[in-house]
Amino acid sequence: MYACLHAPGNGPLLVECASAFSPHIEQTTPDTVILDARGLEALYGPPPALAREIERRAGVPVSIAIASNPDAAMHAARGIRGVTIIPSGREAEMLAPLPVNLLAGPPEIAELLDLWGIRTFGDFAKLPPLGVAARLGDAGVHLQRLARGEGYRQLRPAEEPLRFEAEMDLDHPVELLEPLSFVLARLLNDLSQRLAAHSLATNELRLRLTLENAPGHAATLKLPVPMLDAHAFLKMLQLDLSSRPPTAAVLKVHLAAEPVKPRRMQRGLFLPAAPEPEKLEMTVARVRHLVGAGNVGTPELNDTHRPDSFSLRGFAPAQPQPNGPNASTAESCHLCLRRFRPPRYSQVLVVNHQPVRVLSPSISGRVVMARGPWRTSGDWWRGDAWNRDEWDVALETGGVFRLFRELDSGRWFIEAAYD
Repeated sequence: MYACLHAPGNGPLLVECASAFSPHIEQTTPDTVILDARGLEALYGPPPALAREIERRAGVPVSIAIASNPDAAMHAARGIRGVTIIPSGREAEMLAPLPVNLLAGPPEIAELLDLWGIRTFGDFAKLPPLGVAARLGDAGVHLQRLARGEGYRQLRPAEEPLRFEAEMDLDHPVELLEPLSFVLARLLNDLSQRLAAHSLATNELRLRLTLENAPGHAATLKLPVPMLDAHAFLKMLQLDLSSRPPTAAVLKVHLAAEPVKPRRMQRGLFLPAAPEPEKLEMTVARVRHLVGAGNVGTPELNDTHRPDSFSLRGFAPAQPQPNGPNASTAESCHLCLRRFRPPRYSQVLVVNHQPVRVLSPSISGRVVMARGPWRTSGDWWRGDAWNRDEWDVALETGGVFRLFRELDSGRWFIEAAYD
């Protein structure tokens, strides 16, 4: 047994009213709500009594229909005003006077039905099913079943998005990190238990502190992998708060966790052992606390031609590579360019536009082979523009180096060495 409520312009009110009777509700349109009424007879009596109770709680004029399937109840509520009770087996009879446009089928089917002179559910239901299937296809057969009240489906209840948040108002302002840690531990344990109850983990924690006579303090932990370790969360928040302490006493603590599916990974039998991502993230948090957040991470090349331009992003564990019989074992050799930071100033003797000797306190020698120049420049509109010629040279001592000459100043530098 299903009950449908229809009241134009009162969608939120209908949802609230239906939720008071059943947790299984479906909002099919902004002004139509269907609820699962099975089992409500024991509380409210037969269907007419249930309809009167729904009408009383709605508080606004509402059309109510109760039927044995959701689609029949929905069509009756949208097409018949007041309260409609459809006994099981009489769906086609009760729905027959309704206009066929309530079926809301594809436009081409509605146009064909209009050309055929089909105006009501009853007219459509009387057509031979084989002819409907031949001319209108599966969609037409489905609409005809709805017109006969034979449609049956399960409700598609709208699920509220899962929110994992916890907060606490403090009785007294807290200034020290140690008593604040007890509050954070309690909230983190609560969030972790709720996430575990839903078989979820988190990859982002957001902390918001309300301060006394000062702007709020916020901190965000972005984790490389989904985790569910309250002790690790607490330690990372402590490290963050000790490096960036709040500017005033704390009055309220709010924590939010972003729910994600937990990490499931099967390790290869012949892969080298590596630290657990959770332990690695704890170590990274300690290092970040010592040297600063901008100095820890994985280097990533920037989208520019500027030499030696990179940024640091958070660590992320590498995905294991397949090691089956079809895995490729071919290895390619590459030269390694080891940059000198900062580049080393040098004097370079040039003959016929070719470097022939390099002189510097650390690297000197006669050039036996040189390739270049390769000119690069960019960002001329900024104060840190670059404009230079690059050379790769091999010295008689056996080393291979990268040289460059600043075109604006004419100075030479040894930028890197090849391994």
